[in-house]
Amino acid sequence: MKKLMILSGLMLVMYRTGFAQETKEDTTQGYVFFAPGVETPGRNGIAHMGGGGELLFNALGVGAEIGYQTPIRSFGNGIGVFSPNVAYHFMGGKLSPFVTGGYSLFFRSGHANGYNFGGGVNYWMLDRTALRLEVRDNVLPGYRDVHFLGFRVGLSFR
Repeated sequence: MKKLMILSGLMLVMYRTGFAQETKEDTTQGYVFFAPGVETPGRNGIAHMGGGGELLFNALGVGAEIGYQTPIRSFGNGIGVFSPNVAYHFMGGKLSPFVTGGYSLFFRSGHANGYNFGGGVNYWMLDRTALRLEVRDNVLPGYRDVHFLGFRVGLSFR
């Protein structure tokens, strides 16, 4: 068992060393956002705000975000949303489009399971700061198949 653990550790070190040459695409990225949107069916206005982060492996990203989503008419009646996601970033120059999707956990006094998907673009105004524009749909299946569709405006940081 001891030899297996040592061998596993060496393999992990060798695997990580193979990726030691960091490129600009291998990085972490954080973001914050505000998203006005609509809940359907019903077409009620909503607001969603939050932040998250990703670990990027070339173009593939793995990350999570947390936010607060609320009806615009009653700001105190919102719910928390936690979403671990995967993303694909089409690396480019100043414009970096991406698509994303994953699981959504909606919570307040209880919880509900859902999923989300969307896409957008980062416009890198500075080397480490970007304007983030995104459309995201958080779906709550099984409960009238509610969609929380929002247009996000925010900042990304690397």
